[in-house]
Amino acid sequence: MLLYVELASLFTTFSANLLPATICMTTQQEPFYKRLSLNLISLALLATLLYLGQGIIVPLLFSILLATLLLPVTRFLSAKLRFPNVLAIVVSILVSLLLIVGVIYLLSHQVGLFIKDSDAIKERFADLITSLQGWVDDQFHIDSSTQRQYVKDAIKNMKASGVGIVGKTFGTLTEMLSYVVFLPVYTFLILFYRGLIKKFLVSVFENANPEKVEEILNESRFIGQHYVLGLGIDMAIVFTLNCIGFLILGIKYAIFLALVAAMLNLIPYIGMLIANIFCMVITLISSESTGDVIWVAVILGVVQVVDNNFLMPMIVGNKVKINALVTILGVVVGGTLCGVSGMFLAIPGIAVLKVIFDRVDALKPWGIILGDDTDSSKAKRTIAKAKTKAAKS
Repeated sequence: MLLYVELASLFTTFSANLLPATICMTTQQEPFYKRLSLNLISLALLATLLYLGQGIIVPLLFSILLATLLLPVTRFLSAKLRFPNVLAIVVSILVSLLLIVGVIYLLSHQVGLFIKDSDAIKERFADLITSLQGWVDDQFHIDSSTQRQYVKDAIKNMKASGVGIVGKTFGTLTEMLSYVVFLPVYTFLILFYRGLIKKFLVSVFENANPEKVEEILNESRFIGQHYVLGLGIDMAIVFTLNCIGFLILGIKYAIFLALVAAMLNLIPYIGMLIANIFCMVITLISSESTGDVIWVAVILGVVQVVDNNFLMPMIVGNKVKINALVTILGVVVGGTLCGVSGMFLAIPGIAVLKVIFDRVDALKPWGIILGDDTDSSKAKRTIAKAKTKAAKS
């Protein structure tokens, strides 16, 4: 994925690598706290830039990921089928957009089937609320009228914030429109100017070893491409397994729930927790048997175990070696800064940062903390080697 680093590296390296690395290499005798402060300031600037410019940066990063996946297709059309470069790019983008539209159509169709049963769902939901009120009255001695008053107060508070909700909804629609318009445009331009972008990145690091820059570009490209393609295959397999399990049990909205769970599975750790809660709640509302709720949780749990222990290692492999703590923190921080899009982009972004950190002597300790290598002796050897190189320089 020449592209994932060609622009992603420009974005991440510039903010989180170049500034700290340059300063650290020129001030090796500076105290540790000063070097650490410079690194943290750079990360804070990067986070601020992401938060303030997410409307521009996030679609651009998604375009980089899409361009990364389409690069082999574009090269195949150009080299094997003798397509002109522009035509090869346009055809590959159109094919990808058709696949995206197909997934959206499937999801919207399933949502439509769910909405058709809204009356029955409301009735079932009312019965559950009545049962819940009786349980609360028995356990906490809060009568139904008091509970209804609490609900009315909550509704009033929601109405008071209605203007803000409408504003956020309008902002979300505007953001979706920007993705529809700019995603194919950015992707086309990135693919078209990929050679120029690569030359820029190599030349901008003129003081560095060109071979090391090429190595970082190639490794980051491979990781991004391998990771995103692997996630797509993994999502399809997880959807199939969930769907088979739900259909065997006769769960209503089996395809809809399986698709939502598979899509949420793209968000590490947190996504599957949300998927479990969502599927169990929908099953509780739509099913007459509470046992179905337990079976839904069992199916999702079994699929998750299979996915974590067999599918992900086999499909994605060991190229993205990021420990669980950093993964969770990255997903949380990404979600805080850029919403759901930030959660999805966090892992490939951290993977590119790790590639950069591992190849810059002054930043190798940061690469260690991001990695998943629990061999302490190997970590000590890596740190000692980095210190030796720094002392010689």
